[in-house]
Amino acid sequence: MRILVSGFEPFGGDVANASGDAVEQLGATWDDPAVDLHVVTLPVSFDRAPTALAAAIAATRPDAVICVGEAGGRTAVTPERWAVNERSARIPDNDGAQPSGPIDDLAPSLASRIDVDGIVEAMRAAGIEAQPSQDAGRYVCNAVFRAALTGFDGPAGFIHVPALRATGEALVGAETDGAEPRPADRGGVAGVSALPELVTALRAAVEVVSRSRA
Repeated sequence: MRILVSGFEPFGGDVANASGDAVEQLGATWDDPAVDLHVVTLPVSFDRAPTALAAAIAATRPDAVICVGEAGGRTAVTPERWAVNERSARIPDNDGAQPSGPIDDLAPSLASRIDVDGIVEAMRAAGIEAQPSQDAGRYVCNAVFRAALTGFDGPAGFIHVPALRATGEALVGAETDGAEPRPADRGGVAGVSALPELVTALRAAVEVVSRSRA
């Protein structure tokens, strides 16, 4: 089985993006011969990211697509259930664009085509804090999630990871949730604190998706 996993480059003046770092490390350490894993880093651009994803899909011809982005206000890994038909950019993307309004002329919400609950369960079984999310935001992450669902016919979904940094604090991340969630919003989740945990979480997600297509 061939699976494509995407992450994002840094944006908003930050020096790193946890999604791109985790996806790159996942690809570098992947050792399961049952899955032909391909990874790609996408630009943080409302215009170029969907095009880059489509090019990667055309080049690799995957059986499934898993897109990954970071959410600065979250402490758990959060597979997303819905991609909404809306753009709202709190800050400009890496091209300086700050669009608003609908993405396409399709339904207001499109459902993930990977097993969100199964992935959450597998991540928790691997010792990773995870919970399903109902809202992928309105920034480039959601736009790419939407592009994966509309531009690819097979299993496709999106996973948000916390905005971890090797040193210092993330400068961006509120683009997903609109504002830093209050402690009471976090549901007692202890949180993920290191990049290797993100890689473990993504490995668990790939394994769930691969089994569903076996």
